[in-house]
Amino acid sequence: MSRDETLAIYDAKAGDYAAMSESLSEFRELEAFAAALPEGARVLDLGCGPGFYAGWLAQQGFVVEACDGSAEMVVLAKRQDGVAARQARFDELDAQAAYDGVWANFSLLHAPKAEMGALLSRIRRAGRDNMVFHIGMKLGEGEGPDAIGRFYAYYSEGELEGMLNDAGFKVRERRRGRGKGLSGEMADHVTMLCHG
Repeated sequence: MSRDETLAIYDAKAGDYAAMSESLSEFRELEAFAAALPEGARVLDLGCGPGFYAGWLAQQGFVVEACDGSAEMVVLAKRQDGVAARQARFDELDAQAAYDGVWANFSLLHAPKAEMGALLSRIRRAGRDNMVFHIGMKLGEGEGPDAIGRFYAYYSEGELEGMLNDAGFKVRERRRGRGKGLSGEMADHVTMLCHG
């Protein structure tokens, strides 16, 4: 199971994913994220998918960049007014002190567990002092393919919070939930709003 296989699945199912995610399921979390940002903040949507969350943030007056590893998702994200979208993988994030906020909504769960600590540190370096960071992850153990072949890494809440703390983040709010994703499987998840 490679990252390329996961990206190929998203490329093939970009339209289906867009139709499923247009409702902004994490809208309450999005509002809390926006409320914690300074006026005119520069924001990165990391793993933006079709860009609906990035588009909403741009409508609120934020300067929004978005990136995704899937070329087809980037095509969709570029249709959002006010969003600068580009194709990039997580490990290509090399900005330093560039963002007031980073939104990573159910995207980092595709990164191997062995890389997560370094990735969170990379995100923290990309943020300015007192940055705001939103992360959404599925709960569970281990890593491997889901029912349609996408690579997933699963965490417990305590494990995830420990990694966030190690990277320099403090969890301020959290919300647990259960929902059905693109694969049709029901899964427990958690979202965390952090400050760095």
